[in-house]
Amino acid sequence: MSQSEAGVDLETSLGYLLKEASSALRAAMEEVLRPLGMSVTHYSCLELLAQRPGLSNSELARGAFVTRQSMNVLLQALERDGYVTRPAEAPVGKVLPTRLTPRGRRSLDKATVAVRSVEVRMLAGMTEAERSDAFRILRSMIHSLRDGDGDGGDGAQPVPRRT
Repeated sequence: MSQSEAGVDLETSLGYLLKEASSALRAAMEEVLRPLGMSVTHYSCLELLAQRPGLSNSELARGAFVTRQSMNVLLQALERDGYVTRPAEAPVGKVLPTRLTPRGRRSLDKATVAVRSVEVRMLAGMTEAERSDAFRILRSMIHSLRDGDGDGGDGAQPVPRRT
């Protein structure tokens, strides 16, 4: 069977390369977070809460790319260990807004240094212009996949979605 008959050529598949990069990034992050007693999901949850205090379980799960059930288990552990706090009762509806505690903030500060070191290593061989291009291109890909629209063909700005 020839390469063209086999389906996707993994050597030239951008999607496969992106998945490989994602996997390598996650492994590198897990490696630096493990000594701090954290996983990538744990770190992501704390980072999301630092930037958007009061997020719900569902919002945190979406932001950390995990199921609501997985996030709920993590939040229970983080609350038990004093990293986050949630009210006993929802102030409105069923949503229990989550906030970082001072202990959670200190833990996040250490983890952020470790994660930044991974990102610096990942981008070390790139110029500032290449980094800027990479951000623009990746954001365009995300927009195209999420919204179903292309960017007009020139790679510049995504075309606004028609309603």
